[in-house]
Amino acid sequence: MNRYAWFLIAAMLLVGSNVGIGKSIVAFVPVPLFALLRFVIALAVLWPLFRIGKMRQVTGGEWLNLFLQALFGTFGFTLLMLGGVARTSAVAAGVITSTIPAVVALFAWIFLGERPGTRALASIALAITGIVVVNLSQASAASGSMSATGSLAGNLMVLGAVCCESLYVILSRRLTQTLAPIDICAYTHLFGLLLMLPLGAGMLAHFDYASVPADVWALLLWYGLSASIFSFWLWMKGIRHVHGSLAGVFSAVLPIAAAAYGMLFLDERPTFAHGIALACVITGIALASVKTKRVPPVAS
Repeated sequence: MNRYAWFLIAAMLLVGSNVGIGKSIVAFVPVPLFALLRFVIALAVLWPLFRIGKMRQVTGGEWLNLFLQALFGTFGFTLLMLGGVARTSAVAAGVITSTIPAVVALFAWIFLGERPGTRALASIALAITGIVVVNLSQASAASGSMSATGSLAGNLMVLGAVCCESLYVILSRRLTQTLAPIDICAYTHLFGLLLMLPLGAGMLAHFDYASVPADVWALLLWYGLSASIFSFWLWMKGIRHVHGSLAGVFSAVLPIAAAAYGMLFLDERPTFAHGIALACVITGIALASVKTKRVPPVAS
């Protein structure tokens, strides 16, 4: 396997484990405050990229695109994902999050008119099947109870985060032709911080920081760095050297990492329905990503 493929695997391991890490953190830190601190940590590292001369070269249209990317891909995604994992299991959230490639294909069809091929359509159908299976299994496990209602709400919030991230991918297609990816990351996180301030700033002065264990603060610091810096760098480094048709396959690592964290640290136990849903999603990713080799005709 191409050594750069390990960069993609590492990126997806970070993203998948962050699903569970986020669940561990929101048990102690309110979602708006956690989200705000995530952006503060990221910008503390990205700050050297904000050079006035370079920022003046960004056009008005590009700034609008950057704002929309931040609205969906950083602000909306962060709030919905953290709010979702607070209400559902890391295993379920990981399965739903892994449908991003299929949702991107669906949105490209809806918003860009890029009609998917037969295999892409099958991938979308399998992703939808996986989401339905997860929701039906949790609803039937505790029909009518508050836990079932909360899990369904959490799953829908995670699905909303998937939609936000997919819109971010669609919006970034044109922007990556004119701006460096690391600059896009920096500028969208700046907008994300500005959008999050009204929600989280009020908690800064009144939150009981002493009530949060030291290991949770360490997790929050790691989350801010890995979600905004490490996973982004690893993915961009790997994607330059790995064929695009294989990139989607590595996103199958995401739900596995999320499930592993949930089992090891959150005492979660995947159900048979989770296994079926995961199989649907991974099959869909592989089906849409791996190109079949053409067999040359045999000379007669």
